[in-house]
Amino acid sequence: MKTDNTKRLISRRNVVLGALLATTLGARAQDNRADLFGVEIRGSGGPDVLLIPGLASSPEVWTSLAAQLSAQHRVHLIDIAGFAGRAPVADAAPLASSLAEALAAYIAREGLSPPAVVGHSLGGEVALMLAARHPARVGRLVVADALPFYSLLFNPAATVETAAPGARALRDAWLAATQEQLAAMQEAGAARLATGASSRAAVSRWGRDSDRLTVAQAAYELAITDLRPELARITAATTVIYAHHPSYGAVESVDGAFAAAYQGLGHARLVRIDHSRHFVMLDQAERFNAAVVEALR
Repeated sequence: MKTDNTKRLISRRNVVLGALLATTLGARAQDNRADLFGVEIRGSGGPDVLLIPGLASSPEVWTSLAAQLSAQHRVHLIDIAGFAGRAPVADAAPLASSLAEALAAYIAREGLSPPAVVGHSLGGEVALMLAARHPARVGRLVVADALPFYSLLFNPAATVETAAPGARALRDAWLAATQEQLAAMQEAGAARLATGASSRAAVSRWGRDSDRLTVAQAAYELAITDLRPELARITAATTVIYAHHPSYGAVESVDGAFAAAYQGLGHARLVRIDHSRHFVMLDQAERFNAAVVEALR
């Protein structure tokens, strides 16, 4: 039988993947897909920092962090196609790996000295891919509430093969939902992803403005992508910031899940921020910003 802590970890996995889908209406990764994202640059001096939002999220999620960093850094706010009002593009799948290649090309094209890369959720997965597959192009790496294989939160022994049926069912159910069902799911999903009323409203709004197909496919890809075999390729100094909320169960279980997932990246520093849900940069902005600033020193 499953222990209470295991049940809570399963619940958290379902909450993060399901709720991310609920906030929104195969191929080989392609190089240099500049149409997959837009960029807004803030600040003009200091080292470059790329900020990558998560599934169905707007670059607005970084507003507080960008304001703090732009005093000493040139901040590149990444706006992902199909998310939060940015128009979707054709043939985006697999989105995360295609975006990682496009960002590697952007760094080279702009002649950036290896920038720091900060990614949340799906953006964290993109950041891991970028640092593993193009290690010379990433100076420092910060991953916010993301695992190299999300399905580990469902089962510590999960594989891509065992995770695929559930991920496929979740994607198909999301695509088949009526508008009324989506509206109810959006409200419930936002409540599980952030603690504050204004944050929940923002998450829900970004989701409503996202392209349903883009998000459903990207969530499916997230659930069946296992980057653990690639972690050893990452040379950048890495900080993993993750959230803990009382509803997630024992702190030790959450700590253990992240430590086990990142054991292939022995030099990574793990930082837990309590009393926060998935959108830790909104729930605990001051503590999150301080952790990122420390990681970039």
